Amino acid sequence: MTYISESLRRLVIQRAKSRCEYCCLHEFYAFFAHEIDHIYAEKHGGDTIETNLCLACADCNRHKGSDICSRDPLTGDVVTLFHPRRHEWQTHFRLAETGLIEPLTANGRVTERVLQFNRIELVTERARLIAKGGYKENDT
Repeated sequence: MTYISESLRRLVIQRAKSRCEYCCLHEFYAFFAHEIDHIYAEKHGGDTIETNLCLACADCNRHKGSDICSRDPLTGDVVTLFHPRRHEWQTHFRLAETGLIEPLTANGRVTERVLQFNRIELVTERARLIAKGGYKENDT
């Protein structure tokens, strides 16, 4: 694992507004501190540079691992995961008041399945936070 400088860590956290760039959970509401994620893992040739790093909650980061693609559950095609530096969150997902993160595209479907956004305990917590105004979609 490559060392990530403190200044680069701060840049990634500030750019993400302290929210997971995959599921939108603000670090304030997370049980564990958010982590700096290599979008393309080092083992796949991903560099430790600003354009290949994002902020991820522990759940999203653990489920993503070094994955960069998977099969679309609808079509069976191999599709890349959502890329926080290249894709806009609102194009690929919609946050429902019920707490579900609804995928809108093939990239969204693959990412939702691999990262397991809609496990019942996460949906329940998300709905609770939405009702209190503590959860919103990524707008970056």
